[in-house]
Amino acid sequence: MAPEFGEKRCGMGDRRRVWDGSGALLLAIVGAVTPAGAVTPECRTAPLPDTALTAIGARGELAFASGTRGVLDGLRWPETPDLAEAAAAWLETHRGVPLTLVARGETDRWGRVHVDALAADGTVDLAGGLIEAGLAVVDAGERDSLCRPGLLALEAAARGAGRGLWREGASSPGEHAAEDGVALRARLGRFVVARGRVLWVGERARRTYLDFARRGGDGLTVTVSKRTWRQLQDRGLSAATLRGRLVRVRGIVEIWRGPTLDVASADMIEVLDSQVSKREVSKREVSDATQAQGR
Repeated sequence: MAPEFGEKRCGMGDRRRVWDGSGALLLAIVGAVTPAGAVTPECRTAPLPDTALTAIGARGELAFASGTRGVLDGLRWPETPDLAEAAAAWLETHRGVPLTLVARGETDRWGRVHVDALAADGTVDLAGGLIEAGLAVVDAGERDSLCRPGLLALEAAARGAGRGLWREGASSPGEHAAEDGVALRARLGRFVVARGRVLWVGERARRTYLDFARRGGDGLTVTVSKRTWRQLQDRGLSAATLRGRLVRVRGIVEIWRGPTLDVASADMIEVLDSQVSKREVSKREVSDATQAQGR
């Protein structure tokens, strides 16, 4: 069936066509903002001259005919050679296609512009296409916010279909079990997506810790800065509501007693199961308070 297109009014007052059919979802690159609705500094948009892709670097850096050099915002370029080659090959098929570019925030510490790139006719979204093909994962990087949270839905579709890095037996496994400390240790210094149940939440003055293994076990610990924890609380999450929940997290593996991820963006913590009942939350809060008094 032929796809249908509709118009969506974007945050800058412009219009972009988005895919409304049953095939690939192509997101409007200008209008997507953070879940809270407020545009954070790193997500503020600025138009760039219409252009075309002319070159693709080894680590996903893009060169455009207009002279702009940058990277696609909201994704992480694959680390393994075979997937990086496949991602570059996918982008090569769009070399020379007229593109509308939008810059996101300031340039990064390497002087690169973070961009959204959409074909001028609205049929191709470069970041969305790579993620939907399973050739890249969603990542806010060093930024506080994921500017296009809708990319997570595209990633979920690729994961569910077993495409690219999400396929069984892929050279770079797409998702790790958060309780598998051995496998996570082997990924030291590399970016991972991990999934598991939060067994304990420890709130401290500067950081909050999410443990995915029982005490003495070998599993993942996620560290959350005070600022990011406050953002999670603004979204209705707390130590009591997170404990026992099925969660997906992502970041670079470090080793501190056990495998650890330091999450800088609240968008990189996805709660996957239903909300805990108010009665259960109340019981947990009482339990946590009792244990705190006993320490």
